[in-house]
Amino acid sequence: MIKKKNIIKIAIDSPAAAGAGTIAKAISKHYNLFYLDTGKIYRFVAYLKIQFPKKFNDKFIRSKIKSLSAKDLSNKNLLSDEVGTEASVISKIKKIREIVHSLQTNIAYYPPKKYMGSCLDGRDITYKIIPDAEFKFFITANVKIRALRRFKELKGLGKKTSYKEVLKSIKKRDKNDYNRKISPLKKTKDSLLINTTNLNKRACFLKIKKIIDRKLKN
Repeated sequence: MIKKKNIIKIAIDSPAAAGAGTIAKAISKHYNLFYLDTGKIYRFVAYLKIQFPKKFNDKFIRSKIKSLSAKDLSNKNLLSDEVGTEASVISKIKKIREIVHSLQTNIAYYPPKKYMGSCLDGRDITYKIIPDAEFKFFITANVKIRALRRFKELKGLGKKTSYKEVLKSIKKRDKNDYNRKISPLKKTKDSLLINTTNLNKRACFLKIKKIIDRKLKN
């Protein structure tokens, strides 16, 4: 694949509910980058498995991903704990990762022309999807803070759950994400660590913006 040149590529890895998606969206908007929440794609595939268990196979997944739209990824049902847990399970499957990786890589290196580049966040972006990204970040936060953020998000969406259930779910997801054999979540040596435990959205955005601006000016 011939990679598109002269574009900004930002790769972000993070555990669940660390605030990476919110920051990535803000950074993408500021620098006019095409944003992709790669975890949402796995959630979409997990949702397909839950909704269409009998149809669920490689051919079915490929056809659905080929016609994937922004509207599909904004489906509020994708945020449920059930879908999140299933996404963590199916993301271990090599064939599914190959299908999703192909889409992610294409978006990373060939964003729509109106954008100055791409910004992807997920679990293996810094070393698997965009290993040559100009900017690499590993965004994390204390697990209890992450659970509280996700609990508030779900509550705001009218989802019935408890903080205890969300905390248990996130701990389970962390275990799956960090320990899977294929593309595990890890911080690479060339990724900058951003801990959002004590940072609000604005402070985190400004911290990352300062790093990007400094490098772009040099």
